[in-house]
Amino acid sequence: MMNVVLVGCGAMSKHWLDAARRIDGLAIVGLVDLDAERAQARAVEYGLSDAIIGTSLDAVLDQTRPDAVFDVVVPAARRAVALSAFAHNCHLLTEKPLADSPENARTIVDAARRAGRVHAVVQNRRYVANVRRIRRFLDSGAIGAPTSIHADFFVAPHFGGFREEMAHVLLLDMAIHTFDAARYMAGGEPASVYCQEWEPANSWYRQGSSASAVFDLGSGKVFTYSGSWCADGFRTSWEGSWRIVAQRGSLLWDGHDGLKAEVVASGRDGIIDKTQPIEVPPLDPADRVDGHFGIIKDFMHAIETGTEPETRGTDNIKSLAMVFGAIESAETGRRVAIAKEAQ
Repeated sequence: MMNVVLVGCGAMSKHWLDAARRIDGLAIVGLVDLDAERAQARAVEYGLSDAIIGTSLDAVLDQTRPDAVFDVVVPAARRAVALSAFAHNCHLLTEKPLADSPENARTIVDAARRAGRVHAVVQNRRYVANVRRIRRFLDSGAIGAPTSIHADFFVAPHFGGFREEMAHVLLLDMAIHTFDAARYMAGGEPASVYCQEWEPANSWYRQGSSASAVFDLGSGKVFTYSGSWCADGFRTSWEGSWRIVAQRGSLLWDGHDGLKAEVVASGRDGIIDKTQPIEVPPLDPADRVDGHFGIIKDFMHAIETGTEPETRGTDNIKSLAMVFGAIESAETGRRVAIAKEAQ
């Protein structure tokens, strides 16, 4: 049995607790939140009558002595939660983003290494079935190596709360999903970025609801991102809308179930090479999917076997470096090299 304390009982905690209740061998032994009534309400909602409830993570960890901590706090509190977890010899699975600054990200990753604990991030878009299919299809070489990856993200959610007051809200709170998916699907490592942010007149966010970025992913790959969190009408999927151009063809994904590819065929139609459809194979039985559930299962497996989870902090910090590189570029108006210490 793996005993876990969950800290941060806001709306996102429901995704974690929904997944946790499906997993045999996992017990939520403590719930922590600055609002004790909110933590108590979650305990009642999920039938966690034996869970210790508290407002101090250190105190609840002292009482419960769990194997792991699930971190669902706001990004600004992530460093403190991580250091507390590792000080209590706990493994740590954290909501994205890994941290709210490059310095805090390095501190957390270094602390996990020194403590010898498993540390992973809920980068749940990697566990979307079509993301897995695209990675496997591109790895097969069916349309050659990717040369450019293009993602659009246009959704207009009215969250209320802390997001509407955040600086760089789109880049820091959402774009990492798309950035990490691009890294994963195309197999690139970020080298540099140029980014521009702006705030449309209709925006209900304080700052950074819209952004456009161009990344050098190395090995001749370029990744472009265009996104907005206040674009009403014709919204994309939460996964974005994708075009991946490769040496001998292209792949399109609408972020839902629409996934198709074309490969260069023999002959030309005037000055344009002919193309023909090519099947993107179905999900492989070995592909791990299912969002929070899949990631928590992988996290537990890594602890049990002494292996590293796919979304380990030492890898995820590379995707986070893309976020902070884009933010620095937006603030300075120049192209920025991605931090080498994240490579």
